[in-house]
Amino acid sequence: MTVPSRRSFVAGTLTAGAAVGLAAAGAVPAHAQDRPAPHPTPGAGGGGAVVTPEDPRYAALSTRGSNKRFTAHPDAFRLVTTTEEAVRAVGDAVRTGRRIAVRSGAHCYENVAGDPAVRLVLDLGAMDAVSYDARRRAFMIEAGAQLMDVYRKLDAGWGVTLPGGTSATVALGGHIAGGGYGALSRALGLAADYLYAVEVVVVDAAGRARAVVATRERTDPRRELWWAHTGGGGGNFGVVTRYWFRSPDAPRHCADPSLLLPRPPRDILAGMVGFPREDMDRASFRRVIRNHGRWHEQHSDADSPYTGLYGGLVCYGRPESGDPGPAANCYAYMDGTRPDAERLLRAYLRAVADGAGGSPQFSPITSRSWIAAAEYLAGAQDSDVGRHKLKSAYLRRGHDNAQADVLYTYLNSTGNRHDLSNVTFHSYGGRINSVAGGATASSHRDSVIKAIYMNTWQDPAADRAAVDWLRRLYRDVFAATGGVPVPGRDTDGCYINYSDIDLADPRWNTSGVPWQRLYYKDAYPRLQRVKAAWDPRDVFRHALAVTPEHVR
Repeated sequence: MTVPSRRSFVAGTLTAGAAVGLAAAGAVPAHAQDRPAPHPTPGAGGGGAVVTPEDPRYAALSTRGSNKRFTAHPDAFRLVTTTEEAVRAVGDAVRTGRRIAVRSGAHCYENVAGDPAVRLVLDLGAMDAVSYDARRRAFMIEAGAQLMDVYRKLDAGWGVTLPGGTSATVALGGHIAGGGYGALSRALGLAADYLYAVEVVVVDAAGRARAVVATRERTDPRRELWWAHTGGGGGNFGVVTRYWFRSPDAPRHCADPSLLLPRPPRDILAGMVGFPREDMDRASFRRVIRNHGRWHEQHSDADSPYTGLYGGLVCYGRPESGDPGPAANCYAYMDGTRPDAERLLRAYLRAVADGAGGSPQFSPITSRSWIAAAEYLAGAQDSDVGRHKLKSAYLRRGHDNAQADVLYTYLNSTGNRHDLSNVTFHSYGGRINSVAGGATASSHRDSVIKAIYMNTWQDPAADRAAVDWLRRLYRDVFAATGGVPVPGRDTDGCYINYSDIDLADPRWNTSGVPWQRLYYKDAYPRLQRVKAAWDPRDVFRHALAVTPEHVR
């Protein structure tokens, strides 16, 4: 199977706080987990290596990240390697009055670490351990661990996995805090659904930094802090240093690690159907969009035989070169352990292509092991680096003809400055939607498609035009609801891990619905209460941050 491109597979990339991590412990007394900050001289060691502009490492750290539109120029980077170092670094910053930003995988789509107000960036990229914690009967993963490494270590060590994203280099720090979604989510749920505990460096009202652990145990007085990290977004409550994972339905008192997280399917089938641009007139484009949307409306229940299917309909912008390229590709991965897996996969691809006209190009069905399929998908997504603008929408129904026409017009226009532009409709629903909305901070639990609207380019001179093109496309797609996917009959807001500052801008969001509702729905007031309790000084903030309940 030929992979369309990296940006066809953006499920699971990070958010507006892409760099803040968490972690938690289990049946350990809460007070035993507090680790107060010592009081070193500001700027002294003990809080991780300090990298200032004179240091040869500074330039690489400044440009570290997947979105090259943004660079960070703080007074210093702190390269944190332990929780204790994070506590010291945060305490030092608070005492000296320096604004903090935190990053783990550096996959943020907006300018969080590069905000000029930020004077200290805590980089957790070196905190990448993966292990089994027998005392807590849970898998401990540090905030800087990248997804592909996590998958390999969990699979090789214990034969288990998490239903996380599909980008190899996204780190867990912000990924889990925003919910975490990927190729196994229709079958297994969100990655955050498996979060047992989180360790967070927080700052109290007196300005004291300390590390605390919060768990999902009903008796844990810190349970609300755990809950906030199951979809409340990165960079909001403190610095996440470690997570612990265990299935919510794991056998009680079981000490066998191989039974405490789900096992991935050992065989994955893959297939694709492509739609040449020369065959794709407006009517054919409408048909493919409608086919894909209706199929997901009909096959996204938690008990559907298709919960093991993950795929995306990728609709491409016209290249600036002479080669028109494909108009769209629909790819799919299917749990190959089902006896009828190949029949189901072929039926899905035929359903999407039905009545499209022209000559849809079906690829052969291929088979890979789970880990090989994950590596292949991750390699496709992470194969390029550039300057990006991205937007998202949860869809309860597929786009209608008017919306398809907007996409057709924009994607076939020749005035877009880009190297790659696409709109991708990812399979959603299944077991994701079997979790009650309030059980986690991930409130979007009845959608069937997650849509991503993206523009990628390399030339800095194209920034303004390329961003404007995507803004107008998105505004016009959702013109009936004020330029954004307002929660309602057809749409259900946006994904915080695909952060978009335009949702807070009345020039682009004319709906009257605030960005907080688009990202968090009814969970936002509860998140504000958690914020007030655990970050009362509003130390951890950014453009799309949760504000404390008392801050209006």
